[in-house]
Amino acid sequence: MKKALVIIPTYNEIQNIKKLIYQIIEILPEINILIVDDNSPDGTGEYVRELSSVDSRVKLLSRPGKLGLGTAYVAGFKYMLENGYEIAYQMDADFSHDPKELLNMQKEIDNNDVVIGSRYIKGVNVINWPMKRLLLSYFANKYTKIVTGIPVCDATGGFKCFRKEVLQTINLDKIKSNGYSFQIEMNFKAWKRGFKIKEIPIIFYDRTEGNSKMSKKIVHEAIFMVWKLRLRSILGKID
Repeated sequence: MKKALVIIPTYNEIQNIKKLIYQIIEILPEINILIVDDNSPDGTGEYVRELSSVDSRVKLLSRPGKLGLGTAYVAGFKYMLENGYEIAYQMDADFSHDPKELLNMQKEIDNNDVVIGSRYIKGVNVINWPMKRLLLSYFANKYTKIVTGIPVCDATGGFKCFRKEVLQTINLDKIKSNGYSFQIEMNFKAWKRGFKIKEIPIIFYDRTEGNSKMSKKIVHEAIFMVWKLRLRSILGKID
């Protein structure tokens, strides 16, 4: 069994994280979990710290403030590489990603370099999203595919799995994007390096606890990111 780490960024996710950690461990008892917490006022970090003191499978990476999703994953990827893990999973803390899908990702990563839990590989599999949000996400992925050429139906999805070789070849210090654009950038750079990407169908559930971190800034960043990636690719300057 390859040494694997699930990376979960958190900001005010205390109610979700209490349940999510135990569900993941129940499904994959051998896996480690890294919570990257941005100094959550609701005590998420303190809870994880206490849990990590009695369960070595649970790790905490505390950051001084709300620094963004992309930088949280980059910090998690660096931790993963520095501590000898071979596989990194990334997922949200809010149960929009079903922990049971980790088993399917585990099967697929043996023969692939990146596995994406895709909302759009088989129709539209999104539960309880407002229509405006759904249309934004769906057409953002169509737009990304057209502009960049990346052969992925859900380039903005956040439920993914990477082999360490992928993360070792990407200059993580050059990754500054967040939200949608972070997911696009990581997928694009993996694809351009010739790594094998596999999408598997998942059902995406809207959060039931806590607040969404989506903002207009995240959307605008993604709109410009796809053109930046295309231009840098044409110029041969993909980091």
